[in-house]
Amino acid sequence: MKQPSTEWLERIAPDEEAHFARVAKVIARLQQTRSAKFGTGRALHRKQLFAATGTLEVLPNLPPHARHGLFAAPGRHRALVRLSNGGPDVQSNKRPDIRGFAVKVLDVSGESALGGTTDHQDFLMINQNHFASADSREFVDFIEALAGGPLPAILHLFKTHGIGGGFARFRELIAALGKKFNGFAAERFNVVLPIRCGPYAVRVRLKPAGSPPPVARSRDIVEDMRQRLAVGPLHWDLELQFLVDEATTPIEDASKVWPDAETPIVTVARLTLPQQGGDAASTEAEAAKFDPWGGLAAHRPLGEVMRARKVAYYESQKGRGV
Repeated sequence: MKQPSTEWLERIAPDEEAHFARVAKVIARLQQTRSAKFGTGRALHRKQLFAATGTLEVLPNLPPHARHGLFAAPGRHRALVRLSNGGPDVQSNKRPDIRGFAVKVLDVSGESALGGTTDHQDFLMINQNHFASADSREFVDFIEALAGGPLPAILHLFKTHGIGGGFARFRELIAALGKKFNGFAAERFNVVLPIRCGPYAVRVRLKPAGSPPPVARSRDIVEDMRQRLAVGPLHWDLELQFLVDEATTPIEDASKVWPDAETPIVTVARLTLPQQGGDAASTEAEAAKFDPWGGLAAHRPLGEVMRARKVAYYESQKGRGV
């Protein structure tokens, strides 16, 4: 296995400022059209499925390259969890979608990635290990088409990539959305995009730990979580996957899977949701800002897609008045 490297580079395109202005407009339009239909809400990951509070315990005796920022010292932090569907619509949970697992780690103190100081660290993860697009431009083009509905979005793929390429992109999209999902207690989640861990670059992942409470699982992904947590606690390991070089673990290509076999992976913390009933944290989570840039400077997001997300999430927050 290769060793982690501090040799990483962010590439800034000369027209990024103009592109990011377009990102803001596209996100605002998508959000406005969906809020007119469903009520005020997020541009993406609009439908909250479940929310809970728990703890994130940073583990002791971590290797030196992992001991930065949130993971510099062992300790327990309160955590707020929001589980969601990834799309802009409010639709049945039986329909295919990207699933989101957002964690806000509280009781944190330090320099903020956005300037000033912060009291939290956010990790926004999905049940995928890569994006379909290498950068934000293709994704924003698709989101702009999607604002008009599913059919314009599909036609956009064929117009942009031709017949053969359009079919290929459509198949990739269907494969991502239709990926078998076994429930939030059983799936691995990934930030997909890199962030700093001190001088290193990492991707953050959640992996189920231990044995989930042995209950008769519901086919409904929300009821499954309620049933499990009514019986006992749920646990996930928080892992850091370290960059080794630009060829194997690129900063700027969001479509690239970072291979497990060639990257150092360190378990740095344990997320625990204790036994609980109902959905007591629903109001708190729905009102909260979960932002990939919400956290410590030691974990500043890296790469063009993350910089585009900074603009997109800010626009979405403005659109729902937070």
